[in-house]
Amino acid sequence: MLQLVPLQPVDYLVIGHLAADLTPSGIKLGGTAAYAALTARAMGLRAGIVTSFGADAPLEALSGIPLVNIPAEHSTTFENIQTENGRKQILHHRAAPLFFEHIPPAWRDAKIIHLAPLADEVDSALAEKTSAALLGVTPQGWMRQWNEEGRVSPKAWKNEALLNRAGAVILSIEDAARDLEFVEEMAAHARILCMTEGAEGATLHWNGDRRRFRPPLMDEIDSTGAGDIFAAGFFIRLLNTRDPWEAARFATQLAARSVARMGLDGIPTLKEIEACLMEVIS
Repeated sequence: MLQLVPLQPVDYLVIGHLAADLTPSGIKLGGTAAYAALTARAMGLRAGIVTSFGADAPLEALSGIPLVNIPAEHSTTFENIQTENGRKQILHHRAAPLFFEHIPPAWRDAKIIHLAPLADEVDSALAEKTSAALLGVTPQGWMRQWNEEGRVSPKAWKNEALLNRAGAVILSIEDAARDLEFVEEMAAHARILCMTEGAEGATLHWNGDRRRFRPPLMDEIDSTGAGDIFAAGFFIRLLNTRDPWEAARFATQLAARSVARMGLDGIPTLKEIEACLMEVIS
């Protein structure tokens, strides 16, 4: 296990693979872990990542964020190919699995622990061993499967024990293969469940109620990472306010602003964060 910098306690711990995404312009850093940790740092929290990657991972954007890496020959590598029938996603490589023992003791009582699998790499059993004030879950990587050629497709997933344990669960409508009945079934087992729907905003299920949050109209350049920014913003705002409705409103506003920039440049600025917070007062 490789620790790239000396470890200090963190407020926001995200567990999941960093990705080396293949794009027409070269290899780009991706993955929920990267976007969520950078968003947490932008919001003033000490962020840390437990992950696995290889020498091919472009880590420059994460400078200053402590990483615990389980070394792998290759980083988890996705390629998205646009076709006449929509996007085709290919998983070329998958890094090492992640278990509870990989979490440093100094990080195990982080205020927020965010389980963020990309390719079924996070052991869901570790949720039972955490003592975070808020356990946040983005189950995207548990809701994917792939064939021998690496072609990715949705997979039905419903871990009732984990859904019950989590403080909040966030998934996208694509993760659920647009099966709204399945989302309702998941929500019945979760304390708080929020489904993001891209430009349509998000729908929050809480306490037997359901409410939709519409984003502001933006000129979209790149939606990559918007859902991850939403998740981090939601978990942080939820912990601070204990109000899921307000957390969903804030996260919707924050994520919408991210699509006006490319990739990791969409990480929220302090001005954007303050603007989203100010709406509570108005």
